[in-house]
Amino acid sequence: MRHQLFIDGRWQDPVEPGRIPVFDPYRGTVYHEVSAGGPADVDKAVAAAKAAFPAWRDAGGRGRARYLAAIAARLTERAEELARLSSRNNGKPLGEARVDMADAAASFAYYAEQAIALQERQDADVALPDDGFHARLRQEPAGVASLIVPWNFPLVTTSWKVAPALAAGCTVVLKPSEITPVVELELGAIAEDVGLPPGVLNIITGTGERVGAPMTTHPDVAKISFTGSNAVGARVMAACAPGVKSVSLELGGKSPIVVFANADFDEAVDCVLGGIFFNAGQMCSATSRLLVERSIAPKLIDAIIAGSRALNPGDPLDEGTTIGPITMKAQHDKVLSYIERGKAEGLTLLAGGGKPAAAGDGWFVEPTIFGDVPTTSALWREEIFGPVLCIRTFESEEEAIALANDCDFGLVATVVSGDDVQANRVANAIEAGHVWINSPQAIFVQTSWGGFKASGIGRELGPWGMSSYLEVKHVTSRLKR
Repeated sequence: MRHQLFIDGRWQDPVEPGRIPVFDPYRGTVYHEVSAGGPADVDKAVAAAKAAFPAWRDAGGRGRARYLAAIAARLTERAEELARLSSRNNGKPLGEARVDMADAAASFAYYAEQAIALQERQDADVALPDDGFHARLRQEPAGVASLIVPWNFPLVTTSWKVAPALAAGCTVVLKPSEITPVVELELGAIAEDVGLPPGVLNIITGTGERVGAPMTTHPDVAKISFTGSNAVGARVMAACAPGVKSVSLELGGKSPIVVFANADFDEAVDCVLGGIFFNAGQMCSATSRLLVERSIAPKLIDAIIAGSRALNPGDPLDEGTTIGPITMKAQHDKVLSYIERGKAEGLTLLAGGGKPAAAGDGWFVEPTIFGDVPTTSALWREEIFGPVLCIRTFESEEEAIALANDCDFGLVATVVSGDDVQANRVANAIEAGHVWINSPQAIFVQTSWGGFKASGIGRELGPWGMSSYLEVKHVTSRLKR
Protein backbone atom coordinates (compact mmCIF):
# COMPACT_ATOMS: atom_id res chain seq x y z
CA MET A 1 0.00 0.00 0.00
CA ARG A 2 1.19 3.51 -0.85
CA HIS A 3 1.97 6.04 1.84
CA GLN A 4 3.74 8.96 0.11
CA LEU A 5 2.32 12.04 -1.60
CA PHE A 6 1.93 12.00 -5.39
CA ILE A 7 3.16 15.36 -6.73
CA ASP A 8 4.32 16.24 -10.24
CA GLY A 9 4.25 12.61 -11.33
CA ARG A 10 6.50 11.41 -8.47
CA TRP A 11 5.99 9.75 -5.10
CA GLN A 12 7.60 11.89 -2.44
CA ASP A 13 7.69 12.48 1.29
CA PRO A 14 6.09 15.60 2.78
CA VAL A 15 8.22 18.68 3.34
CA GLU A 16 7.57 18.41 7.08
CA PRO A 17 7.85 14.75 8.13
CA GLY A 18 4.71 13.26 9.62
CA ARG A 19 2.34 10.30 9.37
CA ILE A 20 -1.40 9.75 9.79
CA PRO A 21 -2.71 6.40 11.09
CA VAL A 22 -5.15 4.45 8.93
CA PHE A 23 -7.67 2.31 10.82
CA ASP A 24 -9.42 -0.97 10.15
CA PRO A 25 -12.96 -0.23 11.39
CA TYR A 26 -13.82 -3.93 11.68
CA ARG A 27 -11.07 -4.46 14.24
CA GLY A 28 -10.75 -0.91 15.54
CA THR A 29 -6.99 -1.03 15.06
CA VAL A 30 -4.32 0.82 13.05
CA TYR A 31 -3.04 -1.19 10.09
CA HIS A 32 -1.28 1.39 7.91
CA GLU A 33 0.07 4.95 7.87
CA VAL A 34 0.15 7.63 5.18
CA SER A 35 2.06 10.87 4.86
CA ALA A 36 0.75 13.94 6.64
CA GLY A 37 0.99 16.69 4.05
CA GLY A 38 1.04 20.39 4.86
CA PRO A 39 0.87 23.86 3.31
CA ALA A 40 4.31 23.54 1.69
CA ASP A 41 3.19 20.37 -0.07
CA VAL A 42 0.08 22.16 -1.31
CA ASP A 43 2.31 24.89 -2.74
CA LYS A 44 4.38 22.25 -4.57
CA ALA A 45 1.32 20.47 -5.92
CA VAL A 46 -0.39 23.65 -7.11
CA ALA A 47 2.84 24.80 -8.78
CA ALA A 48 3.10 21.45 -10.58
CA ALA A 49 -0.56 21.63 -11.65
CA LYS A 50 -0.14 25.22 -12.85
CA ALA A 51 2.94 24.31 -14.90
CA ALA A 52 1.15 21.32 -16.45
CA PHE A 53 -2.03 23.22 -17.26
CA PRO A 54 -1.18 24.85 -20.63
CA ALA A 55 -0.11 21.60 -22.30
CA TRP A 56 -3.03 19.65 -20.81
CA ARG A 57 -5.50 22.33 -21.90
CA ASP A 58 -4.03 22.39 -25.40
CA ALA A 59 -4.01 18.59 -25.75
CA GLY A 60 -7.63 18.83 -26.84
CA GLY A 61 -10.53 16.66 -25.87
CA ARG A 62 -9.40 13.69 -27.93
CA GLY A 63 -5.92 13.81 -26.46
CA ARG A 64 -7.27 13.92 -22.92
CA ALA A 65 -9.82 11.20 -23.65
CA ARG A 66 -7.09 8.66 -24.39
CA TYR A 67 -5.77 9.01 -20.86
CA LEU A 68 -9.22 8.92 -19.28
CA ALA A 69 -10.13 5.76 -21.20
CA ALA A 70 -6.83 4.17 -20.15
CA ILE A 71 -7.52 5.00 -16.50
CA ALA A 72 -10.99 3.45 -16.83
CA ALA A 73 -9.44 0.28 -18.24
CA ARG A 74 -6.88 0.03 -15.44
CA LEU A 75 -9.60 0.58 -12.81
CA THR A 76 -11.54 -2.30 -14.36
CA GLU A 77 -8.48 -4.55 -14.47
CA ARG A 78 -7.67 -3.87 -10.80
CA ALA A 79 -11.28 -3.75 -9.60
CA GLU A 80 -11.15 -6.73 -7.22
CA GLU A 81 -7.87 -5.64 -5.62
CA LEU A 82 -9.12 -2.08 -5.21
CA ALA A 83 -12.46 -3.25 -3.81
CA ARG A 84 -10.64 -5.21 -1.11
CA LEU A 85 -8.47 -2.21 -0.23
CA SER A 86 -11.55 -0.01 0.01
CA SER A 87 -13.56 -2.55 1.98
CA ARG A 88 -10.90 -2.96 4.65
CA ASN A 89 -10.27 0.79 5.00
CA ASN A 90 -13.89 1.97 4.82
CA GLY A 91 -15.59 -1.06 6.39
CA LYS A 92 -18.24 -1.51 3.71
CA PRO A 93 -19.10 -5.07 2.65
CA LEU A 94 -17.05 -6.34 -0.26
CA GLY A 95 -20.09 -6.52 -2.54
CA GLU A 96 -20.74 -2.81 -2.03
CA ALA A 97 -17.08 -1.98 -2.63
CA ARG A 98 -17.22 -3.85 -5.94
CA VAL A 99 -20.14 -1.67 -7.00
CA ASP A 100 -18.05 1.39 -6.09
CA MET A 101 -15.12 0.32 -8.26
CA ALA A 102 -17.40 -0.29 -11.23
CA ASP A 103 -18.87 3.19 -10.67
CA ALA A 104 -15.40 4.75 -10.65
CA ALA A 105 -14.38 3.05 -13.90
CA ALA A 106 -17.68 4.06 -15.53
CA SER A 107 -17.07 7.69 -14.60
CA PHE A 108 -13.69 7.82 -16.35
CA ALA A 109 -15.08 6.02 -19.42
CA TYR A 110 -18.02 8.41 -19.65
CA TYR A 111 -15.92 11.54 -19.32
CA ALA A 112 -13.54 10.26 -21.99
CA GLU A 113 -16.57 10.45 -24.30
CA GLN A 114 -17.51 13.87 -22.95
CA ALA A 115 -13.99 15.18 -23.60
CA ILE A 116 -14.31 14.20 -27.26
CA ALA A 117 -17.78 15.76 -27.46
CA LEU A 118 -16.36 18.98 -25.99
CA GLN A 119 -13.73 19.17 -28.71
CA GLU A 120 -16.29 18.49 -31.43
CA ARG A 121 -18.59 21.32 -30.34
CA GLN A 122 -15.83 23.85 -29.70
CA ASP A 123 -16.18 27.14 -31.61
CA ALA A 124 -19.82 26.43 -32.48
CA ASP A 125 -21.56 29.23 -34.36
CA VAL A 126 -24.05 31.33 -32.41
CA ALA A 127 -27.14 32.59 -34.23
CA LEU A 128 -27.33 36.41 -34.09
CA PRO A 129 -30.10 38.81 -35.12
CA ASP A 130 -27.62 41.01 -37.06
CA ASP A 131 -25.94 39.45 -40.09
CA GLY A 132 -23.17 42.04 -39.84
CA PHE A 133 -21.69 40.08 -36.94
CA HIS A 134 -20.48 36.56 -36.30
CA ALA A 135 -20.18 34.88 -32.89
CA ARG A 136 -18.72 31.58 -31.81
CA LEU A 137 -18.87 29.76 -28.49
CA ARG A 138 -15.90 28.34 -26.67
CA GLN A 139 -15.83 26.40 -23.40
CA GLU A 140 -12.42 26.55 -21.78
CA PRO A 141 -11.02 24.91 -18.62
CA ALA A 142 -11.04 27.01 -15.48
CA GLY A 143 -7.42 26.17 -14.55
CA VAL A 144 -6.07 24.40 -11.49
CA ALA A 145 -8.85 22.61 -9.57
CA SER A 146 -8.70 21.72 -5.86
CA LEU A 147 -10.81 18.65 -5.16
CA ILE A 148 -11.67 17.58 -1.60
CA VAL A 149 -13.49 14.28 -1.09
CA PRO A 150 -15.11 12.48 1.88
CA TRP A 151 -14.60 9.07 3.48
CA ASN A 152 -17.89 7.31 2.85
CA PHE A 153 -17.43 6.34 -0.82
CA PRO A 154 -13.69 5.96 -1.48
CA LEU A 155 -12.73 6.46 -5.14
CA VAL A 156 -16.36 7.02 -6.16
CA THR A 157 -16.68 10.68 -5.22
CA THR A 158 -13.05 11.10 -6.32
CA SER A 159 -13.86 9.79 -9.80
CA TRP A 160 -16.95 11.98 -9.98
CA LYS A 161 -14.64 14.98 -9.57
CA VAL A 162 -11.30 14.00 -11.11
CA ALA A 163 -12.69 12.54 -14.34
CA PRO A 164 -14.78 15.57 -15.40
CA ALA A 165 -12.09 18.01 -14.28
CA LEU A 166 -9.46 16.28 -16.42
CA ALA A 167 -11.89 15.91 -19.32
CA ALA A 168 -12.56 19.66 -19.22
CA GLY A 169 -8.81 20.35 -19.39
CA CYS A 170 -8.21 21.34 -15.77
CA THR A 171 -5.25 20.06 -13.81
CA VAL A 172 -5.97 18.70 -10.36
CA VAL A 173 -4.83 18.75 -6.75
CA LEU A 174 -6.78 16.06 -4.88
CA LYS A 175 -7.15 15.72 -1.12
CA PRO A 176 -8.54 12.32 -0.13
CA SER A 177 -10.08 11.93 3.29
CA GLU A 178 -7.39 11.22 5.84
CA ILE A 179 -9.74 8.49 7.13
CA THR A 180 -9.89 6.49 3.87
CA PRO A 181 -6.85 7.43 1.76
CA VAL A 182 -5.64 3.96 0.77
CA VAL A 183 -7.55 3.34 -2.46
CA GLU A 184 -7.29 7.00 -3.56
CA LEU A 185 -3.50 6.76 -3.54
CA GLU A 186 -3.75 3.89 -5.98
CA LEU A 187 -5.23 6.34 -8.47
CA GLY A 188 -1.79 7.97 -8.50
CA ALA A 189 -0.23 4.60 -9.33
CA ILE A 190 -2.72 4.17 -12.16
CA ALA A 191 -1.88 7.66 -13.45
CA GLU A 192 1.76 6.55 -13.54
CA ASP A 193 0.86 3.33 -15.34
CA VAL A 194 -1.01 5.10 -18.15
CA GLY A 195 1.64 7.81 -18.56
CA LEU A 196 -0.50 10.74 -17.45
CA PRO A 197 1.73 13.82 -17.84
CA PRO A 198 3.41 14.94 -14.59
CA GLY A 199 1.49 17.59 -12.69
CA VAL A 200 -1.89 16.84 -14.26
CA LEU A 201 -2.99 14.86 -11.18
CA ASN A 202 -1.51 15.49 -7.73
CA ILE A 203 -2.64 13.70 -4.57
CA ILE A 204 -1.94 15.02 -1.06
CA THR A 205 -2.99 13.17 2.07
CA GLY A 206 -3.45 15.20 5.24
CA THR A 207 -5.95 16.93 7.47
CA GLY A 208 -8.44 19.58 6.51
CA GLU A 209 -6.60 22.24 8.46
CA ARG A 210 -3.15 21.44 7.05
CA VAL A 211 -4.07 20.52 3.47
CA GLY A 212 -7.72 21.29 2.72
CA ALA A 213 -7.66 24.88 3.95
CA PRO A 214 -4.60 25.98 1.92
CA MET A 215 -6.03 24.21 -1.12
CA THR A 216 -9.11 26.45 -1.00
CA THR A 217 -7.26 29.74 -0.49
CA HIS A 218 -4.26 29.26 -2.78
CA PRO A 219 -4.09 32.16 -5.27
CA ASP A 220 -3.27 29.86 -8.21
CA VAL A 221 -6.34 27.66 -7.71
CA ALA A 222 -9.28 28.60 -9.92
CA LYS A 223 -11.89 26.03 -8.95
CA ILE A 224 -12.78 24.24 -5.70
CA SER A 225 -15.08 21.23 -5.47
CA PHE A 226 -15.90 19.89 -2.00
CA THR A 227 -18.05 17.02 -0.78
CA GLY A 228 -18.65 16.67 2.94
CA SER A 229 -20.52 18.12 5.89
CA ASN A 230 -22.46 21.37 5.84
CA ALA A 231 -20.32 22.84 8.61
CA VAL A 232 -17.10 22.35 6.65
CA GLY A 233 -18.81 23.29 3.37
CA ALA A 234 -19.73 26.67 4.83
CA ARG A 235 -16.09 27.22 5.80
CA VAL A 236 -14.95 26.25 2.30
CA MET A 237 -17.42 28.69 0.76
CA ALA A 238 -16.25 31.47 3.08
CA ALA A 239 -12.61 30.73 2.24
CA CYS A 240 -13.37 31.02 -1.49
CA ALA A 241 -15.13 34.37 -1.15
CA PRO A 242 -12.12 36.73 -0.90
CA GLY A 243 -10.65 35.32 -4.11
CA VAL A 244 -14.08 35.07 -5.79
CA LYS A 245 -13.25 31.47 -6.67
CA SER A 246 -15.70 29.15 -8.37
CA VAL A 247 -16.97 26.61 -5.83
CA SER A 248 -19.13 23.49 -6.02
CA LEU A 249 -20.47 21.95 -2.81
CA GLU A 250 -22.14 18.58 -2.33
CA LEU A 251 -23.30 18.55 1.27
CA GLY A 252 -25.77 16.85 3.56
CA GLY A 253 -29.17 15.30 3.25
CA LYS A 254 -32.14 14.15 5.32
CA SER A 255 -34.03 12.48 2.56
CA PRO A 256 -37.59 11.12 2.51
CA ILE A 257 -38.91 7.85 1.14
CA VAL A 258 -42.67 8.01 0.55
CA VAL A 259 -44.58 4.72 0.41
CA PHE A 260 -48.21 4.66 -0.71
CA ALA A 261 -50.72 1.92 0.13
CA ASN A 262 -50.98 0.89 -3.53
CA ALA A 263 -47.22 0.14 -3.79
CA ASP A 264 -45.79 -3.26 -4.58
CA PHE A 265 -45.16 -4.42 -1.02
CA ASP A 266 -41.93 -6.36 -1.51
CA GLU A 267 -40.52 -3.58 -3.66
CA ALA A 268 -41.34 -1.05 -0.95
CA VAL A 269 -39.57 -3.11 1.71
CA ASP A 270 -36.46 -3.45 -0.46
CA CYS A 271 -36.38 0.29 -1.22
CA VAL A 272 -36.70 1.23 2.44
CA LEU A 273 -34.03 -1.21 3.65
CA GLY A 274 -31.56 -0.35 0.90
CA GLY A 275 -32.14 3.37 1.24
CA ILE A 276 -31.08 3.49 4.89
CA PHE A 277 -28.87 0.47 5.59
CA PHE A 278 -26.65 0.37 2.48
CA ASN A 279 -23.13 1.44 3.52
CA ALA A 280 -24.39 1.32 7.12
CA GLY A 281 -26.39 4.47 6.43
CA GLN A 282 -23.24 6.51 5.79
CA MET A 283 -24.70 8.25 2.75
CA CYS A 284 -25.70 11.84 2.17
CA SER A 285 -28.48 10.26 0.10
CA ALA A 286 -29.75 7.97 2.87
CA THR A 287 -33.55 7.99 2.87
CA SER A 288 -33.65 8.19 6.64
CA ARG A 289 -37.19 9.60 6.89
CA LEU A 290 -39.86 7.01 6.04
CA LEU A 291 -43.30 8.42 5.26
CA VAL A 292 -45.80 5.57 4.93
CA GLU A 293 -49.53 5.71 4.22
CA ARG A 294 -51.26 4.87 7.47
CA SER A 295 -53.37 1.95 6.19
CA ILE A 296 -50.30 -0.18 5.37
CA ALA A 297 -47.97 1.15 8.07
CA PRO A 298 -48.22 -1.76 10.56
CA LYS A 299 -47.53 -4.41 7.92
CA LEU A 300 -44.71 -2.47 6.29
CA ILE A 301 -43.05 -1.61 9.59
CA ASP A 302 -43.12 -5.26 10.70
CA ALA A 303 -41.46 -6.31 7.44
CA ILE A 304 -38.81 -3.59 7.73
CA ILE A 305 -38.00 -4.60 11.30
CA ALA A 306 -37.65 -8.22 10.19
CA GLY A 307 -35.44 -7.18 7.29
CA SER A 308 -33.21 -5.06 9.52
CA ARG A 309 -32.72 -7.97 11.90
CA ALA A 310 -31.79 -10.26 9.01
CA LEU A 311 -28.81 -8.10 8.06
CA ASN A 312 -25.55 -9.82 8.89
CA PRO A 313 -22.80 -7.71 10.49
CA GLY A 314 -19.28 -9.06 10.21
CA ASP A 315 -15.93 -8.88 8.49
CA PRO A 316 -16.37 -6.66 5.41
CA LEU A 317 -14.15 -9.04 3.43
CA ASP A 318 -16.45 -11.98 4.21
CA GLU A 319 -18.87 -12.61 1.33
CA GLY A 320 -21.67 -13.27 3.84
CA THR A 321 -21.49 -9.86 5.49
CA THR A 322 -24.38 -7.57 4.54
CA ILE A 323 -23.73 -4.60 6.83
CA GLY A 324 -20.35 -3.34 7.90
CA PRO A 325 -19.08 -1.14 10.72
CA ILE A 326 -19.10 2.63 10.88
CA THR A 327 -15.93 3.87 9.18
CA MET A 328 -14.43 5.82 12.07
CA LYS A 329 -14.79 5.84 15.84
CA ALA A 330 -15.83 9.49 16.09
CA GLN A 331 -18.74 8.85 13.72
CA HIS A 332 -19.61 5.62 15.53
CA ASP A 333 -19.86 7.52 18.79
CA LYS A 334 -21.90 10.27 17.15
CA VAL A 335 -24.46 7.80 15.77
CA LEU A 336 -24.82 6.11 19.16
CA SER A 337 -25.27 9.52 20.79
CA TYR A 338 -28.20 10.27 18.47
CA ILE A 339 -29.77 6.93 19.36
CA GLU A 340 -29.40 7.70 23.07
CA ARG A 341 -30.91 11.12 22.44
CA GLY A 342 -33.90 9.47 20.78
CA LYS A 343 -34.38 7.23 23.79
CA ALA A 344 -34.10 10.23 26.11
CA GLU A 345 -36.76 12.04 24.07
CA GLY A 346 -39.07 9.09 24.63
CA LEU A 347 -39.20 8.06 20.98
CA THR A 348 -40.60 4.63 20.19
CA LEU A 349 -37.63 2.33 19.57
CA LEU A 350 -38.80 -0.46 17.27
CA ALA A 351 -35.50 -2.20 16.49
CA GLY A 352 -31.79 -1.97 17.25
CA GLY A 353 -30.61 0.83 19.44
CA GLY A 354 -27.03 -0.12 20.25
CA LYS A 355 -24.01 -2.13 19.26
CA PRO A 356 -24.43 -5.75 18.10
CA ALA A 357 -23.44 -8.21 20.83
CA ALA A 358 -21.07 -10.08 18.52
CA ALA A 359 -19.39 -6.96 17.12
CA GLY A 360 -16.19 -7.30 19.13
CA ASP A 361 -13.95 -4.26 18.92
CA GLY A 362 -15.37 -3.10 15.59
CA TRP A 363 -17.31 0.14 15.23
CA PHE A 364 -20.69 -1.44 14.53
CA VAL A 365 -24.13 0.04 15.15
CA GLU A 366 -27.27 -2.09 15.03
CA PRO A 367 -29.76 -1.20 12.30
CA THR A 368 -32.04 1.06 14.34
CA ILE A 369 -35.66 2.05 13.74
CA PHE A 370 -37.74 4.65 15.59
CA GLY A 371 -41.51 4.97 15.08
CA ASP A 372 -43.88 7.95 15.33
CA VAL A 373 -41.00 10.41 15.38
CA PRO A 374 -42.13 14.04 15.82
CA THR A 375 -41.06 16.45 13.10
CA THR A 376 -39.47 18.59 15.81
CA SER A 377 -37.09 15.83 16.92
CA ALA A 378 -33.40 16.20 16.13
CA LEU A 379 -33.49 12.64 14.82
CA TRP A 380 -36.08 13.66 12.23
CA ARG A 381 -34.42 16.93 11.20
CA GLU A 382 -30.64 16.37 11.47
CA GLU A 383 -28.36 14.21 9.35
CA ILE A 384 -27.17 11.29 11.49
CA PHE A 385 -25.04 9.52 8.86
CA GLY A 386 -25.62 6.06 10.22
CA PRO A 387 -28.13 3.16 10.12
CA VAL A 388 -30.98 4.99 11.87
CA LEU A 389 -34.47 5.13 10.31
CA CYS A 390 -37.26 7.44 11.53
CA ILE A 391 -40.89 6.77 10.60
CA ARG A 392 -44.06 8.84 10.34
CA THR A 393 -47.41 8.03 8.78
CA PHE A 394 -49.63 10.14 6.51
CA GLU A 395 -53.24 10.09 5.33
CA SER A 396 -53.15 12.00 2.04
CA GLU A 397 -50.82 12.67 -0.85
CA GLU A 398 -50.79 16.36 0.02
CA GLU A 399 -49.71 15.59 3.59
CA ALA A 400 -46.96 13.28 2.33
CA ILE A 401 -45.55 15.98 0.04
CA ALA A 402 -45.67 18.59 2.78
CA LEU A 403 -43.83 16.30 5.22
CA ALA A 404 -41.26 15.35 2.58
CA ASN A 405 -40.49 19.00 1.83
CA ASP A 406 -40.46 20.16 5.46
CA CYS A 407 -36.69 19.87 5.63
CA ASP A 408 -33.58 22.03 5.40
CA PHE A 409 -32.09 19.64 2.84
CA GLY A 410 -33.09 18.60 -0.65
CA LEU A 411 -30.65 16.06 -2.02
CA VAL A 412 -32.73 13.01 -3.01
CA ALA A 413 -36.04 11.27 -2.41
CA THR A 414 -37.75 7.98 -3.25
CA VAL A 415 -41.41 7.48 -4.14
CA VAL A 416 -42.96 4.00 -4.06
CA SER A 417 -46.41 3.79 -5.61
CA GLY A 418 -48.43 1.44 -7.77
CA ASP A 419 -49.91 4.39 -9.67
CA ASP A 420 -47.41 5.78 -12.20
CA VAL A 421 -49.31 9.04 -12.58
CA GLN A 422 -49.35 9.56 -8.82
CA ALA A 423 -45.68 8.59 -8.48
CA ASN A 424 -44.55 11.10 -11.10
CA ARG A 425 -46.82 13.81 -9.70
CA VAL A 426 -45.30 13.37 -6.25
CA ALA A 427 -41.76 13.17 -7.66
CA ASN A 428 -42.32 16.47 -9.43
CA ALA A 429 -43.58 18.08 -6.23
CA ILE A 430 -40.71 16.97 -3.99
CA GLU A 431 -37.88 19.49 -3.61
CA ALA A 432 -34.83 17.35 -4.33
CA GLY A 433 -32.09 17.03 -6.91
CA HIS A 434 -32.73 13.37 -7.69
CA VAL A 435 -35.91 11.35 -7.16
CA TRP A 436 -36.27 7.60 -7.63
CA ILE A 437 -39.61 5.97 -8.42
CA ASN A 438 -40.09 2.33 -7.42
CA SER A 439 -36.34 1.89 -7.56
CA PRO A 440 -33.29 1.36 -5.41
CA GLN A 441 -30.80 4.21 -5.42
CA ALA A 442 -29.42 3.46 -8.87
CA ILE A 443 -26.97 6.19 -9.87
CA PHE A 444 -25.92 6.51 -13.49
CA VAL A 445 -23.06 8.72 -14.56
CA GLN A 446 -25.28 10.17 -17.29
CA THR A 447 -27.65 11.71 -14.72
CA SER A 448 -26.95 14.63 -12.40
CA TRP A 449 -26.02 14.55 -8.72
CA GLY A 450 -26.58 17.43 -6.33
CA GLY A 451 -29.34 19.00 -4.33
CA PHE A 452 -31.65 21.83 -3.44
CA LYS A 453 -31.54 24.01 -0.31
CA ALA A 454 -28.71 23.22 2.14
CA SER A 455 -27.67 20.13 0.18
CA GLY A 456 -25.22 22.10 -1.90
CA ILE A 457 -24.34 24.23 -4.88
CA GLY A 458 -23.93 22.90 -8.42
CA ARG A 459 -24.18 19.43 -9.92
CA GLU A 460 -21.87 16.50 -10.49
CA LEU A 461 -22.14 13.71 -13.07
CA GLY A 462 -23.60 13.98 -16.56
CA PRO A 463 -22.60 16.88 -18.80
CA TRP A 464 -23.26 19.20 -15.84
CA GLY A 465 -20.35 17.63 -13.98
CA MET A 466 -17.88 18.68 -16.67
CA SER A 467 -19.52 22.06 -17.18
CA SER A 468 -18.65 23.03 -13.61
CA TYR A 469 -14.95 22.98 -14.59
CA LEU A 470 -15.46 25.02 -17.77
CA GLU A 471 -15.65 28.76 -18.38
CA VAL A 472 -17.88 30.09 -21.17
CA LYS A 473 -16.32 32.40 -23.74
CA HIS A 474 -18.01 34.05 -26.72
CA VAL A 475 -15.96 35.56 -29.51
CA THR A 476 -17.88 38.14 -31.56
CA SER A 477 -16.54 39.59 -34.81
CA ARG A 478 -17.83 42.42 -36.96
CA LEU A 479 -17.96 41.23 -40.54
CA LYS A 480 -16.50 43.31 -43.31
CA ARG A 481 -18.92 44.35 -46.01
